[in-house]
Amino acid sequence: MPSPADIPRDSNSASRANGAELVRFDKVTKRFGDVTVLDQLDFSVDTGKHVTLIGPSGSGKTTILRLLMTLLTPDEGTIKVDGDYLNHEERNGTLAKAGEKHVREVRKKIGMVFQQFNLFPNMKVLRNVTEAPVHVLGMSKDEADQRARELIELVGLSEQLDKYPSQLSGGQQQRVAIARALAMRPQVLLLDEVTSALDPELVAGVLDVLRDIAHTTDITMLVVTHEMSFARDISDAVLMFDKGKIVESGPPDKMFSEPEHERTREFLSTVL
Repeated sequence: MPSPADIPRDSNSASRANGAELVRFDKVTKRFGDVTVLDQLDFSVDTGKHVTLIGPSGSGKTTILRLLMTLLTPDEGTIKVDGDYLNHEERNGTLAKAGEKHVREVRKKIGMVFQQFNLFPNMKVLRNVTEAPVHVLGMSKDEADQRARELIELVGLSEQLDKYPSQLSGGQQQRVAIARALAMRPQVLLLDEVTSALDPELVAGVLDVLRDIAHTTDITMLVVTHEMSFARDISDAVLMFDKGKIVESGPPDKMFSEPEHERTREFLSTVL
């Protein structure tokens, strides 16, 4: 069985050395009608770090991930990934709205595992993992097949290669979704409440896979979760959100044991 450290990823970008800034939100505002979900948000994630976003529902956490996936666009501010603007391009010294080709290229640096598994129901497990590397990255079928088999083994599903998603449990489907995201060689992996749709007895297996990936690879992670023990285990930093703003941030030991902000203490008292 390959170790998570064997996950093949492109290492050509010099900025991917640990410690370099990989994701940057600069004064990002997002509104839905009269509701401001993110309010002049400034924050960054360094390469190789695992940052977890916590806070009540509606505080803006998932909106951050959806902005990075370009499922939403900011009303104000800019987002950079690995030094490239996500929604903008520099033209003649000024920023303009990015074209779709530019957005697609930057978005290739980002992988996401959603609450719902979003697998292709008409494709078996192996093809679910190979489809995007072949058609989006232009990878050869042989290379995509080899990579997919390694990743499927990594998430503990080698015996399920020829099954359709409907033949798998929810936990198994989510593990396929993790393998599929990793197959795209993302620089940053986004995890959006990945266990929230699972039966309680299936949660531990999925979290164990993610712990292994977090502890034994250098992949950058941006995580939204209500699984506080998982957040404590894998995070380099925890950010507490409320009403579209970061009210407190720090290392997990401090955030979970000695939070300074009253709002953080109130929230943690309801989830710990």
